[in-house]
Amino acid sequence: MRLTTRTDLALRTLMFCALNPDLIVRKHEVAERCNVSENHLAQVINGLAHKGFVTTLRGRNGGLRLARPAEEIGVGSVARAFEGGVPVADCFATSRAHCPLAASCRLRDALARAVAAFYDSLDTLTIADLVEDNHGLEAVLSMAMPMDAGCGRAVAAG
Repeated sequence: MRLTTRTDLALRTLMFCALNPDLIVRKHEVAERCNVSENHLAQVINGLAHKGFVTTLRGRNGGLRLARPAEEIGVGSVARAFEGGVPVADCFATSRAHCPLAASCRLRDALARAVAAFYDSLDTLTIADLVEDNHGLEAVLSMAMPMDAGCGRAVAAG
C-alpha cells in the first residue's frame, strides 16, 4: 500500500502543527521545513481545514493550527480522509470497466482485507504518538530551532 502525496503532506503538516502548539503557523513555514511546494501544500491545508483537522485564520496574522489536541487526531482517520477515494487496485475503481475475472477472483477480497488491516494498524496511532519524545523530528519541524540557510534544515543552537 502506498500513501498519496496529499496524505503524506497532510501528516507532515499535522506533525508540524503538533510540534508548534503555541503558534499559529504559516503555510510558507510548513513548506520550508517539510521541503514541499507551497501551492501543493495550500490544497492539502484546505482539505485539512475542510475535514476538521486544522483551523485556519485569515489575514496578516493568519495561519493554521490543530483544530483539536494531537492526542485526538488519529493517523488512520487522516489517511482515510485523504485516501478514501483512491482505489488500491483497478478492480476497486467504480469508473473501470467490469473485470472479466470478477466472478472467480479471490484477490479482490484479499486486497480488501489487507487495506482494512492497514487502516486498523494506523488507527492505533495519533499525531501525538508520532511527535512525542521524537527529538529528530523536533529538530526538523520545531520553529524553536533555527533554519540552516544553506540546506533548508533546522540546526541545533549551540
